[in-house]
Amino acid sequence: MQINIQAKQFSLTDALRDHAECKLLSTLTCCDEHIQKVIMRLSDINGPRGGEDKCCHLQVVLAGLPSVVVKDIQADMYVAIDRATDRAGRTVVRKLDRQQTLQRHAPPLEPGAEIQDEEQTA
Repeated sequence: MQINIQAKQFSLTDALRDHAECKLLSTLTCCDEHIQKVIMRLSDINGPRGGEDKCCHLQVVLAGLPSVVVKDIQADMYVAIDRATDRAGRTVVRKLDRQQTLQRHAPPLEPGAEIQDEEQTA
């Protein structure tokens, strides 16, 4: 799993980067073989004015499925990272479970079955 962490409008400390990487790895390792890459964009919306303005935008790129995109805004960047990562992890697991369920319940398609059905209706 490729992890890309970007910071906008503030400097990314080693402690924050380590926290984000550890949280991503611990949350998404179960689905590692389905995840192509993870892009985390961290930003401080209001800058030095403060407030609930620490944003964590997370994009999980999955193989063969649409990406999972989660955004969380909090007063503390660590909390925003934790919440966004947890939500993204639950969403990825749910999407993968849904895909596997659909594949299990899909009727097997025999070669030429579509052509025969079209010929019979014509």
